[in-house]
Amino acid sequence: MNDCPALVLNADFRPLSYFPLSLWSWQDAVKAVFLERVNIISEYEREVRSPGLSMRLPSVIALKRYIPMSRRPAFTRFNVFLRDRFECQYCGTAPGTPELTFDHVVPRSRGGRTSWVNVVSACTVCNLRKGNRLPRECGLHPRRAPVEPSNALLQQHGRAFPPNYLHDSWRDFLYWDSELEAG
Repeated sequence: MNDCPALVLNADFRPLSYFPLSLWSWQDAVKAVFLERVNIISEYEREVRSPGLSMRLPSVIALKRYIPMSRRPAFTRFNVFLRDRFECQYCGTAPGTPELTFDHVVPRSRGGRTSWVNVVSACTVCNLRKGNRLPRECGLHPRRAPVEPSNALLQQHGRAFPPNYLHDSWRDFLYWDSELEAG
């Protein structure tokens, strides 16, 4: 049963988030159905039963009330990595999240701020190599200038990193705006 999460869509049928994917446990999904907070869009073959009721587990649900996205994404380490596509902005490698750090382009000791426009993802090798120097002093320049991303950009980047498990019933809702293959 624990392998039956429900994909949660906003009232406009878009996922609440792509990365991490907006999923609820089957228990939370069933509770939301009974509280009439969601509509069931798709179901699993598996059922839950009580003495007086039997129902198939929801695999895709849509909220009845629209939840607006915040205007600006939160400035978090994870969102910096997502903006930079989990790649070192100096050498271009994708070392994996445990080996990824963030680097101040202008070091804090030199007046640099911890902000979207001064922080980039960096592998530990490049971060140590750059150290406390400015890009022009060490020859390490970010491949892309750091900018404050929009929620749309983070959603777009999140689609490139699908979770380990994708149920077939979710695909139409996760990639509805993807370009179709010509046949």
